[in-house]
Amino acid sequence: MGGNASESGSEASDGTVTISFSWWGGDSRHEATEKAIAAFEKKYPNIKVNAEYGAWNGWEQKQSLNLSGGNGADVMQINWAWLDSYGQGGRSFTDLNEYGDVLDLTQFPEESLSSCTMDGRLLAIPISLTGRLFYWNKTTFDEVGCQIPTDRESLFEAGAAFKAYDEDAYPLVLQEYDRMLFMVYYLESVYNKPWVENGQIQYTQEEIAEGLDFMNQLEDAHVIPTLAVLDGDMADSVDKNAKWINGKYAGIYTWDSSAKKMADALVESVDKPGQEMVIGDFIKFGDYNGGFTKIAQAFAVPSTCEHPKEAAMLINFLLNDPEGVEICGTERGIPCSKTAVTLLNDKNIGDELAKKSNEAVISYCKFSVDSKFENPDLQANPDGVYYKVFGKLSAREKTPAEAADELIKGVNECLGN
Repeated sequence: MGGNASESGSEASDGTVTISFSWWGGDSRHEATEKAIAAFEKKYPNIKVNAEYGAWNGWEQKQSLNLSGGNGADVMQINWAWLDSYGQGGRSFTDLNEYGDVLDLTQFPEESLSSCTMDGRLLAIPISLTGRLFYWNKTTFDEVGCQIPTDRESLFEAGAAFKAYDEDAYPLVLQEYDRMLFMVYYLESVYNKPWVENGQIQYTQEEIAEGLDFMNQLEDAHVIPTLAVLDGDMADSVDKNAKWINGKYAGIYTWDSSAKKMADALVESVDKPGQEMVIGDFIKFGDYNGGFTKIAQAFAVPSTCEHPKEAAMLINFLLNDPEGVEICGTERGIPCSKTAVTLLNDKNIGDELAKKSNEAVISYCKFSVDSKFENPDLQANPDGVYYKVFGKLSAREKTPAEAADELIKGVNECLGN
Protein backbone atom coordinates (compact mmCIF):
# COMPACT_ATOMS: atom_id res chain seq x y z
CA MET A 1 0.00 0.00 0.00
CA GLY A 2 2.61 2.56 1.23
CA GLY A 3 2.76 5.76 -0.76
CA ASN A 4 0.15 4.55 -3.23
CA ALA A 5 -2.71 4.37 -0.73
CA SER A 6 -4.25 7.48 -2.20
CA GLU A 7 -4.51 6.09 -5.74
CA SER A 8 -7.89 4.50 -5.07
CA GLY A 9 -9.26 7.83 -3.93
CA SER A 10 -8.25 9.84 -7.00
CA GLU A 11 -11.83 9.71 -8.25
CA ALA A 12 -13.35 10.32 -4.82
CA SER A 13 -15.55 13.19 -6.01
CA ASP A 14 -16.98 14.31 -9.33
CA GLY A 15 -15.65 17.60 -10.63
CA THR A 16 -13.23 19.93 -8.89
CA VAL A 17 -13.07 19.82 -5.11
CA THR A 18 -11.47 22.54 -3.02
CA ILE A 19 -10.09 21.84 0.45
CA SER A 20 -8.27 24.11 2.88
CA PHE A 21 -5.07 23.35 4.78
CA SER A 22 -3.66 25.29 7.75
CA TRP A 23 -0.30 25.04 9.49
CA TRP A 24 2.20 27.11 11.44
CA GLY A 25 5.98 27.19 11.24
CA GLY A 26 9.00 29.00 9.88
CA ASP A 27 9.81 30.09 6.34
CA SER A 28 11.47 26.83 5.33
CA ARG A 29 8.40 24.82 6.38
CA HIS A 30 6.11 27.19 4.52
CA GLU A 31 8.18 26.91 1.33
CA ALA A 32 8.39 23.11 1.45
CA THR A 33 4.68 22.70 2.19
CA GLU A 34 3.66 24.98 -0.66
CA LYS A 35 5.83 22.91 -3.03
CA ALA A 36 4.20 19.73 -1.72
CA ILE A 37 0.73 21.19 -2.27
CA ALA A 38 1.63 22.05 -5.87
CA ALA A 39 2.84 18.48 -6.43
CA PHE A 40 -0.36 17.09 -4.86
CA GLU A 41 -2.55 19.25 -7.09
CA LYS A 42 -0.59 18.10 -10.15
CA LYS A 43 -1.08 14.45 -9.18
CA TYR A 44 -4.78 14.98 -8.40
CA PRO A 45 -5.93 17.79 -10.71
CA ASN A 46 -9.52 17.56 -9.50
CA ILE A 47 -8.45 18.67 -5.99
CA LYS A 48 -7.44 22.25 -5.23
CA VAL A 49 -5.86 23.21 -1.91
CA ASN A 50 -6.15 26.63 -0.29
CA ALA A 51 -3.27 27.23 2.13
CA GLU A 52 -3.35 29.22 5.35
CA TYR A 53 -0.17 29.48 7.41
CA GLY A 54 1.76 31.73 9.77
CA ALA A 55 4.11 31.92 12.73
CA TRP A 56 3.34 30.21 16.04
CA ASN A 57 2.76 33.39 18.01
CA GLY A 58 -1.03 33.70 18.45
CA TRP A 59 -1.71 30.71 16.19
CA GLU A 60 -3.23 28.41 18.80
CA GLN A 61 -5.70 31.05 19.99
CA LYS A 62 -6.79 31.70 16.42
CA GLN A 63 -7.26 28.02 15.62
CA SER A 64 -9.11 27.29 18.84
CA LEU A 65 -11.63 29.97 17.86
CA ASN A 66 -11.88 28.48 14.37
CA LEU A 67 -12.58 25.03 15.80
CA SER A 68 -15.15 26.27 18.30
CA GLY A 69 -16.87 28.26 15.55
CA GLY A 70 -16.87 25.38 13.07
CA ASN A 71 -14.40 27.18 10.80
CA GLY A 72 -11.36 24.94 11.04
CA ALA A 73 -9.45 24.21 7.82
CA ASP A 74 -10.21 20.85 6.19
CA VAL A 75 -6.72 19.64 7.09
CA MET A 76 -5.20 21.15 10.21
CA GLN A 77 -1.68 20.79 11.55
CA ILE A 78 -2.34 20.53 15.29
CA ASN A 79 -0.51 20.00 18.52
CA TRP A 80 -1.37 16.62 20.01
CA ALA A 81 -2.76 18.27 23.14
CA TRP A 82 -5.40 20.03 21.03
CA LEU A 83 -7.29 16.75 20.76
CA ASP A 84 -7.94 16.99 24.48
CA SER A 85 -8.20 20.77 24.74
CA TYR A 86 -10.46 21.46 21.74
CA GLY A 87 -11.71 18.04 20.71
CA GLN A 88 -15.07 18.25 22.54
CA GLY A 89 -14.77 14.62 23.51
CA GLY A 90 -13.79 13.68 19.98
CA ARG A 91 -16.72 15.41 18.30
CA SER A 92 -14.59 18.17 16.74
CA PHE A 93 -12.62 15.82 14.51
CA THR A 94 -13.34 13.20 11.86
CA ASP A 95 -12.62 9.51 12.54
CA LEU A 96 -9.80 8.85 10.08
CA ASN A 97 -10.18 5.09 10.51
CA GLU A 98 -12.96 5.45 7.94
CA TYR A 99 -10.51 6.48 5.21
CA GLY A 100 -8.03 3.63 5.31
CA ASP A 101 -8.58 3.08 1.57
CA VAL A 102 -6.78 6.37 0.82
CA LEU A 103 -4.69 6.82 3.98
CA ASP A 104 -2.20 4.05 4.77
CA LEU A 105 -2.42 3.70 8.55
CA THR A 106 -0.13 0.66 8.60
CA GLN A 107 2.89 2.97 8.27
CA PHE A 108 2.45 4.45 11.75
CA PRO A 109 3.42 2.90 15.12
CA GLU A 110 0.38 1.52 16.90
CA GLU A 111 1.25 3.36 20.12
CA SER A 112 1.31 6.68 18.24
CA LEU A 113 -2.06 6.00 16.64
CA SER A 114 -3.42 4.99 20.04
CA SER A 115 -2.33 8.34 21.46
CA CYS A 116 -4.51 10.02 18.84
CA THR A 117 -7.50 7.75 19.44
CA MET A 118 -10.49 8.51 21.65
CA ASP A 119 -13.34 6.02 22.17
CA GLY A 120 -12.10 4.04 19.19
CA ARG A 121 -12.07 7.09 16.91
CA LEU A 122 -8.77 8.03 15.25
CA LEU A 123 -8.87 11.81 15.53
CA ALA A 124 -5.49 12.65 14.01
CA ILE A 125 -2.45 11.18 12.25
CA PRO A 126 0.86 11.62 14.10
CA ILE A 127 3.46 13.43 12.00
CA SER A 128 6.49 13.05 14.23
CA LEU A 129 7.66 12.35 17.77
CA THR A 130 9.70 14.88 19.70
CA GLY A 131 11.40 15.42 23.02
CA ARG A 132 13.67 17.95 24.68
CA LEU A 133 17.42 17.85 24.97
CA PHE A 134 20.30 20.21 25.66
CA TYR A 135 22.05 22.27 23.00
CA TRP A 136 25.12 24.37 23.71
CA ASN A 137 26.96 27.18 21.96
CA LYS A 138 30.40 25.55 21.81
CA THR A 139 31.94 28.78 20.55
CA THR A 140 30.96 30.64 23.71
CA PHE A 141 31.93 27.80 26.04
CA ASP A 142 35.37 27.71 24.41
CA GLU A 143 35.71 31.48 24.90
CA VAL A 144 34.67 31.25 28.55
CA GLY A 145 37.03 28.31 29.01
CA CYS A 146 34.76 25.84 30.79
CA GLN A 147 33.38 22.43 30.03
CA ILE A 148 29.91 21.88 28.58
CA PRO A 149 27.75 20.62 31.50
CA THR A 150 27.03 16.92 31.88
CA ASP A 151 25.92 16.77 35.56
CA ARG A 152 24.88 18.94 38.47
CA GLU A 153 28.43 19.82 39.49
CA SER A 154 29.60 20.89 36.03
CA LEU A 155 26.36 22.88 35.52
CA PHE A 156 27.07 24.98 38.61
CA GLU A 157 30.74 25.29 37.65
CA ALA A 158 29.62 26.73 34.32
CA GLY A 159 27.47 29.31 36.12
CA ALA A 160 30.46 30.51 38.13
CA ALA A 161 32.74 30.60 35.07
CA PHE A 162 30.24 32.59 33.00
CA LYS A 163 29.67 35.09 35.80
CA ALA A 164 33.41 35.67 36.12
CA TYR A 165 33.72 36.03 32.35
CA ASP A 166 30.75 38.34 31.74
CA GLU A 167 27.93 39.28 34.13
CA ASP A 168 25.52 39.40 31.19
CA ALA A 169 26.41 35.90 29.97
CA TYR A 170 24.71 32.69 31.16
CA PRO A 171 25.34 29.05 30.30
CA LEU A 172 21.62 28.26 30.06
CA VAL A 173 18.43 30.17 29.28
CA LEU A 174 14.97 28.95 30.34
CA GLN A 175 11.65 30.73 29.88
CA GLU A 176 8.66 29.93 32.09
CA TYR A 177 7.42 26.86 30.20
CA ASP A 178 11.01 25.69 29.72
CA ARG A 179 11.37 25.76 33.51
CA MET A 180 8.37 23.52 34.01
CA LEU A 181 9.78 21.00 31.54
CA PHE A 182 13.26 21.27 33.05
CA MET A 183 11.92 20.76 36.58
CA VAL A 184 10.00 17.64 35.49
CA TYR A 185 13.17 16.37 33.82
CA TYR A 186 15.06 16.96 37.08
CA LEU A 187 12.43 15.14 39.17
CA GLU A 188 12.21 12.20 36.80
CA SER A 189 16.02 11.92 36.89
CA VAL A 190 15.99 11.78 40.68
CA TYR A 191 12.82 9.79 41.41
CA ASN A 192 12.14 7.76 38.24
CA LYS A 193 8.41 8.55 38.18
CA PRO A 194 6.22 10.10 35.47
CA TRP A 195 4.85 13.56 36.23
CA VAL A 196 1.23 12.39 35.84
CA GLU A 197 -0.12 8.87 35.46
CA ASN A 198 -3.76 7.75 35.31
CA GLY A 199 -4.85 11.33 35.86
CA GLN A 200 -2.89 11.73 39.12
CA ILE A 201 0.26 13.70 39.97
CA GLN A 202 2.89 11.18 40.97
CA TYR A 203 5.02 13.54 43.09
CA THR A 204 4.53 14.70 46.65
CA GLN A 205 4.40 18.35 47.65
CA GLU A 206 7.85 17.97 49.22
CA GLU A 207 9.35 16.49 46.06
CA ILE A 208 7.89 19.24 43.86
CA ALA A 209 9.13 21.87 46.32
CA GLU A 210 12.59 20.31 45.98
CA GLY A 211 12.41 20.70 42.20
CA LEU A 212 11.30 24.32 42.51
CA ASP A 213 14.05 25.04 45.02
CA PHE A 214 16.53 23.67 42.49
CA MET A 215 15.29 26.27 39.98
CA ASN A 216 16.05 28.99 42.53
CA GLN A 217 19.51 27.51 43.04
CA LEU A 218 20.15 27.77 39.30
CA GLU A 219 19.31 31.47 39.37
CA ASP A 220 21.41 32.11 42.47
CA ALA A 221 24.40 30.33 40.91
CA HIS A 222 24.21 32.37 37.67
CA VAL A 223 23.35 29.25 35.67
CA ILE A 224 20.13 30.82 34.33
CA PRO A 225 18.98 34.46 34.27
CA THR A 226 16.03 35.44 36.44
CA LEU A 227 12.80 35.94 34.56
CA ALA A 228 13.04 39.67 35.27
CA VAL A 229 16.37 39.78 33.43
CA LEU A 230 15.04 37.54 30.70
CA ASP A 231 11.82 39.47 30.18
CA GLY A 232 13.85 42.65 29.80
CA ASP A 233 15.46 41.43 26.60
CA MET A 234 13.30 38.54 25.39
CA ALA A 235 11.96 38.38 21.86
CA ASP A 236 9.00 36.20 20.88
CA SER A 237 11.30 33.18 20.90
CA VAL A 238 14.83 32.43 22.05
CA ASP A 239 16.19 32.00 18.51
CA LYS A 240 15.28 35.65 17.86
CA ASN A 241 16.79 36.91 21.13
CA ALA A 242 19.85 39.11 20.71
CA LYS A 243 21.69 37.41 23.57
CA TRP A 244 21.21 33.98 22.02
CA ILE A 245 22.28 35.28 18.62
CA ASN A 246 25.44 36.93 20.00
CA GLY A 247 26.31 33.98 22.25
CA LYS A 248 25.68 35.49 25.68
CA TYR A 249 22.96 32.92 26.31
CA ALA A 250 24.94 29.78 25.55
CA GLY A 251 22.58 26.89 26.21
CA ILE A 252 18.97 25.86 25.73
CA TYR A 253 16.76 22.92 26.71
CA THR A 254 14.38 22.63 23.79
CA TRP A 255 12.52 20.32 21.41
CA ASP A 256 14.62 18.40 18.91
CA SER A 257 12.37 19.79 16.17
CA SER A 258 13.58 23.31 17.09
CA ALA A 259 17.27 22.50 16.77
CA LYS A 260 17.75 23.76 13.23
CA LYS A 261 16.35 27.23 13.81
CA MET A 262 18.42 27.60 16.99
CA ALA A 263 21.60 26.62 15.14
CA ASP A 264 20.77 28.76 12.10
CA ALA A 265 20.39 31.83 14.32
CA LEU A 266 23.99 31.39 15.49
CA VAL A 267 25.49 30.66 12.09
CA GLU A 268 23.69 33.62 10.51
CA SER A 269 24.46 36.09 13.33
CA VAL A 270 25.49 39.47 11.95
CA ASP A 271 27.63 40.45 14.94
CA LYS A 272 29.17 37.02 15.54
CA PRO A 273 28.70 34.77 12.50
CA GLY A 274 29.67 31.14 12.30
CA GLN A 275 29.06 30.10 15.91
CA GLU A 276 28.84 26.35 16.50
CA MET A 277 25.92 24.76 18.34
CA VAL A 278 26.35 21.17 19.54
CA ILE A 279 24.06 18.53 21.02
CA GLY A 280 24.85 18.01 24.68
CA ASP A 281 24.60 14.97 26.89
CA PHE A 282 21.45 14.54 28.94
CA ILE A 283 22.48 16.13 32.24
CA LYS A 284 22.63 13.60 35.07
CA PHE A 285 20.84 14.78 38.20
CA GLY A 286 20.18 11.32 39.60
CA ASP A 287 20.38 7.64 38.76
CA TYR A 288 17.61 7.63 36.15
CA ASN A 289 16.79 8.93 32.68
CA GLY A 290 14.60 12.03 32.83
CA GLY A 291 12.59 13.62 30.07
CA PHE A 292 9.69 12.46 27.93
CA THR A 293 8.64 12.12 24.33
CA LYS A 294 5.40 13.29 22.79
CA ILE A 295 3.73 13.51 19.43
CA ALA A 296 5.23 16.69 18.05
CA GLN A 297 2.43 17.49 15.64
CA ALA A 298 -0.43 15.74 13.93
CA PHE A 299 -2.76 16.26 11.01
CA ALA A 300 -6.48 16.30 11.80
CA VAL A 301 -9.65 16.75 9.77
CA PRO A 302 -12.40 18.72 11.56
CA SER A 303 -15.84 17.12 11.59
CA THR A 304 -17.10 20.15 9.64
CA CYS A 305 -15.02 19.14 6.61
CA GLU A 306 -17.24 18.61 3.54
CA HIS A 307 -14.64 16.54 1.67
CA PRO A 308 -12.97 14.30 4.26
CA LYS A 309 -11.80 11.72 1.73
CA GLU A 310 -9.85 14.31 -0.24
CA ALA A 311 -8.49 15.70 3.05
CA ALA A 312 -7.27 12.20 3.96
CA MET A 313 -5.66 11.92 0.53
CA LEU A 314 -3.68 15.10 1.17
CA ILE A 315 -2.49 13.76 4.55
CA ASN A 316 -1.38 10.52 2.94
CA PHE A 317 0.48 12.42 0.22
CA LEU A 318 2.37 14.53 2.75
CA LEU A 319 3.25 11.66 5.10
CA ASN A 320 3.44 8.49 2.98
CA ASP A 321 3.77 9.35 -0.70
CA PRO A 322 7.46 9.36 -1.77
CA GLU A 323 7.03 12.61 -3.68
CA GLY A 324 5.43 14.47 -0.76
CA VAL A 325 7.85 12.99 1.77
CA GLU A 326 10.88 14.00 -0.27
CA ILE A 327 9.65 17.57 -0.64
CA CYS A 328 8.80 18.03 3.05
CA GLY A 329 11.91 16.28 4.37
CA THR A 330 12.29 16.88 8.10
CA GLU A 331 10.48 20.23 8.18
CA ARG A 332 8.02 18.79 10.72
CA GLY A 333 10.55 16.62 12.51
CA ILE A 334 11.62 13.03 11.92
CA PRO A 335 8.52 11.30 10.51
CA CYS A 336 6.54 8.62 12.30
CA SER A 337 5.75 7.01 8.95
CA LYS A 338 7.96 3.99 8.34
CA THR A 339 8.00 4.46 4.60
CA ALA A 340 8.96 8.12 5.03
CA VAL A 341 11.86 7.32 7.34
CA THR A 342 13.17 4.70 4.92
CA LEU A 343 13.01 7.09 1.99
CA LEU A 344 14.71 9.97 3.82
CA ASN A 345 17.50 7.70 5.02
CA ASP A 346 17.99 6.03 1.63
CA LYS A 347 18.22 9.39 -0.12
CA ASN A 348 20.05 11.16 2.71
CA ILE A 349 17.34 13.83 2.86
CA GLY A 350 16.71 16.05 5.84
CA ASP A 351 18.59 17.97 8.47
CA GLU A 352 21.31 15.86 10.08
CA LEU A 353 21.10 17.78 13.36
CA ALA A 354 17.38 17.01 13.57
CA LYS A 355 18.01 13.32 12.83
CA LYS A 356 20.75 12.99 15.46
CA SER A 357 18.69 14.91 18.00
CA ASN A 358 15.61 12.78 17.48
CA GLU A 359 17.62 9.58 17.72
CA ALA A 360 19.10 10.76 21.03
CA VAL A 361 15.69 11.64 22.45
CA ILE A 362 13.99 8.42 21.39
CA SER A 363 16.80 6.27 22.80
CA TYR A 364 17.12 8.13 26.14
CA CYS A 365 13.72 9.41 27.27
CA LYS A 366 11.46 6.67 28.65
CA PHE A 367 8.45 8.68 29.84
CA SER A 368 5.46 9.92 27.82
CA VAL A 369 3.71 13.24 28.38
CA ASP A 370 0.17 13.14 29.77
CA SER A 371 -2.64 14.54 27.65
CA LYS A 372 -3.29 17.52 29.97
CA PHE A 373 0.32 18.67 30.28
CA GLU A 374 -0.02 21.31 27.56
CA ASN A 375 -3.60 22.30 28.34
CA PRO A 376 -3.98 26.07 27.77
CA ASP A 377 -5.05 26.56 31.39
CA LEU A 378 -1.57 25.37 32.33
CA GLN A 379 0.63 26.40 29.42
CA ALA A 380 -0.88 29.61 28.06
CA ASN A 381 1.24 32.74 28.33
CA PRO A 382 0.81 34.81 30.46
CA ASP A 383 -2.19 33.47 32.38
CA GLY A 384 -1.39 29.75 32.51
CA VAL A 385 -0.51 28.08 35.80
CA TYR A 386 3.08 27.39 34.75
CA TYR A 387 3.73 31.02 33.90
CA LYS A 388 2.22 32.32 37.11
CA VAL A 389 4.00 29.81 39.35
CA PHE A 390 7.45 30.23 37.87
CA GLY A 391 7.04 33.99 37.61
CA LYS A 392 6.24 34.28 41.31
CA LEU A 393 9.02 31.84 42.19
CA SER A 394 11.64 33.74 40.21
CA ALA A 395 10.52 37.06 41.73
CA ARG A 396 10.75 35.41 45.18
CA GLU A 397 7.11 36.27 45.78
CA LYS A 398 6.52 32.59 46.62
CA THR A 399 8.72 30.13 48.46
CA PRO A 400 9.32 26.79 46.74
CA ALA A 401 6.83 25.19 49.13
CA GLU A 402 4.17 27.83 48.40
CA ALA A 403 4.82 27.59 44.67
CA ALA A 404 4.51 23.80 44.89
CA ASP A 405 1.08 24.17 46.51
CA GLU A 406 -0.05 26.53 43.76
CA LEU A 407 1.31 24.28 41.01
CA ILE A 408 -0.35 21.18 42.44
CA LYS A 409 -3.66 23.00 42.84
CA GLY A 410 -3.60 24.26 39.26
CA VAL A 411 -2.62 20.92 37.74
CA ASN A 412 -5.24 19.05 39.78
CA GLU A 413 -7.96 21.46 38.68
CA CYS A 414 -6.98 20.82 35.07
CA LEU A 415 -6.95 17.05 35.67
CA GLY A 416 -10.40 17.29 37.24
CA ASN A 417 -9.22 16.18 40.68
